[in-house]
Amino acid sequence: MESNLKVFKSDRFDVEDAASLSLFLYPDSLFIFAKDKNQTNICIHKYNHFSWDALEQLVISDHLLKADIPTKVYLHQPDFSLVPGVLFQPAQEASYLKYAGDQKANTSYFNTPLDSNNLQVLSSIPDKLKKNLEARFSELTFHHGSVSFLSYLFKERFNLIGQEILVSLFGSQIYVAAFLNQELAAFNIFSIESKEDILKYAMILIEQLKFERNHVRVNVFGATGESGITEEWGKEYFYNFRLRTPHANQNYTHGFKHLKSVNLFETNWQFD
Repeated sequence: MESNLKVFKSDRFDVEDAASLSLFLYPDSLFIFAKDKNQTNICIHKYNHFSWDALEQLVISDHLLKADIPTKVYLHQPDFSLVPGVLFQPAQEASYLKYAGDQKANTSYFNTPLDSNNLQVLSSIPDKLKKNLEARFSELTFHHGSVSFLSYLFKERFNLIGQEILVSLFGSQIYVAAFLNQELAAFNIFSIESKEDILKYAMILIEQLKFERNHVRVNVFGATGESGITEEWGKEYFYNFRLRTPHANQNYTHGFKHLKSVNLFETNWQFD
């Protein structure tokens, strides 16, 4: 597992300065953000080709995870649901999530309010994984991985035009959001095999929502050099296409060479 580890850190990093952690579990990778008492990022561990089943062992071996400090865990997984705040009823999570897929036994549920409690993002975690984390950390909160992207979109909604599609790319997965007149009209997660799949899902939304192809603005976050996604490529298909980097609500101490090449959404913006 150590061979899959890439470290980004402050020039003066000291693990004793870590006051809180944020763990972002992606389908095939893991990012650990360590922050100091001022909520400034001081170190990031990135694990490629990471299996969630390996987290129990990683909690023992990774030096960032050895201290019992407040920890937030974000799970990027297809099993989630968006529920309007006025309709949300606690203890009904399993019922809401049944539309996302069959619910397994021995599962714990959690929810995150967004947009001034107008929306609840619901998801779940296997009891075994939850208990393994609780055995290590006494102060834990769980969130679905989409909450950072969604919270940013709600923050920026009044800068959107009438018809807007926004895509966040991470590895072989994407979040796709559609806004109509600055209101969220659709949101989902998809697996992709190539950059052309981004076009496919954008076109599906355009057709379903009856957007105008020459008017709608398509935005992509998270494009890297390896992805082959450029504005020139996108404008071959959409008149209004642009690559985006979110405004930052994350601070870093001096250092962190090569972090920009990762182009992970959460290196710039995280739900708080």
